[in-house]
Amino acid sequence: GSLAPEFALLRHLERIDVSINDFSESTIPTEVGMLSALTFLSLLINELPGTIPSEVGNLYALELLELGINALSGTIPSEVGNM
Repeated sequence: GSLAPEFALLRHLERIDVSINDFSESTIPTEVGMLSALTFLSLLINELPGTIPSEVGNLYALELLELGINALSGTIPSEVGNM
């Protein structure tokens, strides 16, 4: 499966929990940074490859970010410190 970037059109969305899926053919879409009302984002146990997009730093309302048990690589973007 994959994470469709179109979910970013749901701008009033406050919680996303898509834990325990197989997104090994997908990455975290940069559009996630458009979800300004998001307070909870769980992508646990999804086999997600790639990097954490810097746009995650735009999620100023975010209180909990769960990315464990994936195949992510690279460093945590400095923009995450803006949250």
